[in-house]
Amino acid sequence: MSYIASTILMVRPASFGFNAETAQNNVFQKKLDGTQKDIQQKAVAEFDKFVAALRKKEIDVLVFDDTSKPVKPDAIFPNNWFCTLNDGTLAVFPMYAANRRLEKNDELLKMLVEKYNVRDVEDWSEYEAEGLYLEGTGSMIIDQEHKIIYACISPRTNKSVLEKFAHAHGYKAMLFFSRDENGTDIYHTNVIMHLGETYAVICLESIPGETERIAVSQLLIATGHEVIPITLKQVHAFAGNMLQVKNAKEEKYTILSKSAYNALTKEQKEILQTHSNLLPMDITTIETIGGGSTRCMMAEVFLDKK
Repeated sequence: MSYIASTILMVRPASFGFNAETAQNNVFQKKLDGTQKDIQQKAVAEFDKFVAALRKKEIDVLVFDDTSKPVKPDAIFPNNWFCTLNDGTLAVFPMYAANRRLEKNDELLKMLVEKYNVRDVEDWSEYEAEGLYLEGTGSMIIDQEHKIIYACISPRTNKSVLEKFAHAHGYKAMLFFSRDENGTDIYHTNVIMHLGETYAVICLESIPGETERIAVSQLLIATGHEVIPITLKQVHAFAGNMLQVKNAKEEKYTILSKSAYNALTKEQKEILQTHSNLLPMDITTIETIGGGSTRCMMAEVFLDKK
């Protein structure tokens, strides 16, 4: 059984733009000059180049088109509202921003159920009514092989919901706090941490508690991961927001943005390249305005084809 996805799902945006609702606790979002139409055109161009680059490397990509109504500025980041597990689970999650809840799409879920063997569809959305959130693989870094979920607690990652999800699937929850240089909670774990099959990229300096920092490091090492620390400055260039996938030939690729690639040191790149091929993508518009990077744009499909 493989624990690296060979199929990913991406959503081509219909109305990409700055989301004021999510900006409340995502310090990575920035407004750029230009009309919504200009921004949307740039985002689609970056998206299409991204997909083409993946397919050129023989990575299987499912593209789902977003609808223009209702307007969903963050639809390009599907990994927050659903995920798949290799036990055949398709899970839908409670989302912090009301306008992001509109991204949950029955047609997309139906497509997955038609094409793949889905054992169970779980909908955790009821927690939204209680103001409790868990935003998919933004909130959770899931080690399916070792049955561990790494997560930093934030307004978008509720401890009790996360523990219930982990328990439901027989996973251990490794919870910790992660903060930026201003002491603000990091909103998503996948901003400061990326887990490959044999390595882990993590901003240890963002974990203020020494006990937690050591516990996370030790667990990563104990499960066979080479720890590659990154700085908070590199986090701001999205160096923690990567995803490892494999292609039709079983070759491993780690997908990251150009800004993340440029922020890495020569030594960090060399270490990463002993584990995986690096594949940088130019997504400047998407990254700057959306406050999310390559990992957020890709939802892994761990389900078996029918």
